Amino acid sequence: MSNLRLRILSALVMAPVVLVLTWLGGLPFRLLVTVAGFAIFYEWARMAGLGRRRLAWAAYVLLLAVPLGMTAAGVPADVALVATLPVLLAALAVGSFAGHGAWGASGIAYAAIPCIAFAALRGTGAAGLAAIGFLFAVVWATDVFAYFVGRSIGGPKLAPAISPGKTWSGAVGGAVFGVAAGLALAIALGAAHWQVLAVAALFLSVASQIGDLFESWIKRRFGAKDSSRLIPGHGGVMDRVDGLVAAATALYVVGWLMSGAARPAAGLFAF
Repeated sequence: MSNLRLRILSALVMAPVVLVLTWLGGLPFRLLVTVAGFAIFYEWARMAGLGRRRLAWAAYVLLLAVPLGMTAAGVPADVALVATLPVLLAALAVGSFAGHGAWGASGIAYAAIPCIAFAALRGTGAAGLAAIGFLFAVVWATDVFAYFVGRSIGGPKLAPAISPGKTWSGAVGGAVFGVAAGLALAIALGAAHWQVLAVAALFLSVASQIGDLFESWIKRRFGAKDSSRLIPGHGGVMDRVDGLVAAATALYVVGWLMSGAARPAAGLFAF
């Protein structure tokens, strides 16, 4: 079976599961992001070689379980974020002892903070569902159209030392279509602040592309083609959510500034 067919089949299996759990919200959605968080850290640790010392690996997993466990339990995001700070300090101490430097702590932050943001954005109400739908629309449109516009137009490379296939034309095209997708969804939902959401969509599109480049840099740093082989045809979880984790964190910050850390979607989507 060709790689393209594998990608399509995997997407057809994964997308309905993700969308249904997003629709349900609450505990099912929090469990989804918690499992994703552990998978992200597993792939990060695998690439960075954090599993060579079993005691250090066990310590990292136990430390990561603190913020992810709080997320699964529905602890408010601001409390979970505060609890993450001593976790990261402890991970730095483990990394210093094990010779990993800051890679363990960085992996925990990369896995935990976006998951906390996702869970806080979704919440339990209609505004949370709209916020996650908006996030998906912007990031997925950016990803798809950056690829097709870049392939069609070509031109100067965006970051040849990190990801040789990406172009400035693709980045701009992805941003244009990402904003269009997010704005179309916001207007269709009857959002009161669609002008603000148009600016937020541009911010998210840029953040998602930075997240994509960051994950490419991590893989290049450790000589990995894919973060893992967990998803047939797609590589690993990190390969699929690199843009989403960055954009979710960015959207959470925007929502926090607008309506507070506990209910970030409320200020974004007022109906």
